Amino acid sequence: MTAGAGRHLARKRFGQHFLVDAGVIDAIVDAIDPRPGQAIVEIGPGLGALTHPLRQRCGTLTVIELDRDLAARLRRESGLVVVEADVLKVDFAALAAAAGQALRVVGNLPYNISTPILFHLLGAAAHVADQHFMLQKEVVARMAAAPGNKDYGRLTVMLQWRYRIAAVLDVPPEAFEPPPRVHSAVVRMVPLPAPEGVDAARLGALVTVAFSQRRKLLRHTLGRWLEAEGITLPFDLQRRAEEVPVAEYLALARAARA
Repeated sequence: MTAGAGRHLARKRFGQHFLVDAGVIDAIVDAIDPRPGQAIVEIGPGLGALTHPLRQRCGTLTVIELDRDLAARLRRESGLVVVEADVLKVDFAALAAAAGQALRVVGNLPYNISTPILFHLLGAAAHVADQHFMLQKEVVARMAAAPGNKDYGRLTVMLQWRYRIAAVLDVPPEAFEPPPRVHSAVVRMVPLPAPEGVDAARLGALVTVAFSQRRKLLRHTLGRWLEAEGITLPFDLQRRAEEVPVAEYLALARAARA
């Protein structure tokens, strides 16, 4: 356990589970491979388990912390720029502009709001070099799933259209204090160029409809939506939503927009 762990009680409302396993911490930092001069932003630094080794390698970094007690503690340390705020309200594009370079975003995300954070960052993908996050293992499986897999769903499509995603490390509950009730994993997300002609809102709408009733063929869900929208396109609706590759959803969104 870190030296400060005994002096700060994890707060359930913030979804706090502090990483304390030194071996796991080293493995995560090695996977991130921070370098001096890079603009690294850590979400939810907590007691600094990742913060300190990251700072040792890169010199300085920005941390985003909502807990005011932890934020005050972090401000006493050199080499840190502390943003005391709800991460869902942070303008990552502005942080990148201030840094003069794309961001490397890392963090042990609060599991109770991990999906909203991922979607919030989606809007800033063009300003990010890569992302490394600790998440529930089942969430990482959904993010990295391939078509036809039971984990392939709306989250998969809505992230894979803008990121190359890979699971890099499994983390057991006992690596945390207090231990969560789930297994965790670290995921790497590398932004992809925005596909030309794809409207994010249009894509989101059709993907939401497609996965609204997973057991049904798309002709019962997406087919009816396309008909209601007055869209007639050559698209195989005799499949289930999880059988359609991300590239085909992008092509459909592009054609539907046109």
